[in-house]
Amino acid sequence: MNKPFSQACENNKGPILAVLQQYLSDTQNVLEVGSGTGQHSVHFATHLTHLQWYTSDRPINHAGILQWLDDAKLSNLHSPLTLDLNHDWPVEKVEAIYTANTLHIVSWSLVEQFFAGVKKHLAPAGILCIYGPFKYQGQFTSDSNQRFDEFLKQQDSQSGIRDVELIIQHAQQAGLTLLSDNQMPANNQLLVFKHLV
Repeated sequence: MNKPFSQACENNKGPILAVLQQYLSDTQNVLEVGSGTGQHSVHFATHLTHLQWYTSDRPINHAGILQWLDDAKLSNLHSPLTLDLNHDWPVEKVEAIYTANTLHIVSWSLVEQFFAGVKKHLAPAGILCIYGPFKYQGQFTSDSNQRFDEFLKQQDSQSGIRDVELIIQHAQQAGLTLLSDNQMPANNQLLVFKHLV
């Protein structure tokens, strides 16, 4: 069976890694929320050998993630945990949380659940990294993002590209502060937060 493959993951893994190397140099473990195909986890664990990378997703995606992990055979890359934002997270405390292309897919209520989980499970001084497209002051950063938002809403009226100001507000309510907003390929951003508590 062919491994699941995302061309977008292939295109953005390099620029994302460059930011992660900057902010996760002293981190020992990372929980990836929504590992998708598994491509990001393999690339990042290969280059960030000092940390333990924990994949997670809903069970429907575990088989594909395991194909990537089994081929990579990395000692610092771990089999996917079952994580559904509707339920309790399968971890206690982690030093960093990474998620890519998730917050515009799930409903807003699950975005709020995501930040509740971050507040509960991110260790003091921990790092949160969120990759994806965002709106700024209610405006899309490109025509293609606006078309993508329309497509998302046709699939699920509860999904859609989020306002970065709301994301920052919810992060602040969870005890985090924004360290940087990094421009990424294809009109995406990588937001990096730090837990202050």
